[in-house]
Amino acid sequence: MKVLMDETSITRSLTRITHEILERNKGVNDLVLFGIKTRGAYLAKRIGTNILSFEGSMVPVFELDIRPWRDDLKQPEVSPALNFAKVDIEDKIVVLVDDVLFKGRTVRAALTGILSIGRPRQIQLAVLIDRGHRELPIRADYVGKNIPTAKSEEVKLHLKECDNAEEAILL
Repeated sequence: MKVLMDETSITRSLTRITHEILERNKGVNDLVLFGIKTRGAYLAKRIGTNILSFEGSMVPVFELDIRPWRDDLKQPEVSPALNFAKVDIEDKIVVLVDDVLFKGRTVRAALTGILSIGRPRQIQLAVLIDRGHRELPIRADYVGKNIPTAKSEEVKLHLKECDNAEEAILL
């Protein structure tokens, strides 16, 4: 086991990602954050809190359960999220947030989920860790840390909200 990121480096990376999102989008107008359940949702909430702190404006932050759109589940455990009926993403800038980008399949499912809700102007991707090994042509717009790994290795992110720890480790 090797610690890749500690609490300080996670916080620093999320702060930088937040500033990059604000700079690229020239503020918060029409910005909506979707965190991919589970850890991506917590990271999206932290980015939303950072935006409030830096800009004094709240942006909508939603949790996206991608299970209905996964291509590796024959019978989805849940039906597509009907709770998004009131989410207006038409002509908005959607930032998808996830913890670790690996093969790209989770992001593909998230894109399908977002597009089932509406038609945003643009979809951007923010990830805390990009470890490579894509199987799909997906690239993050905002990356906390690029970590080259072997396919056999595993990257785990622990967050206080769900793991009572704050670190990224390589197994």
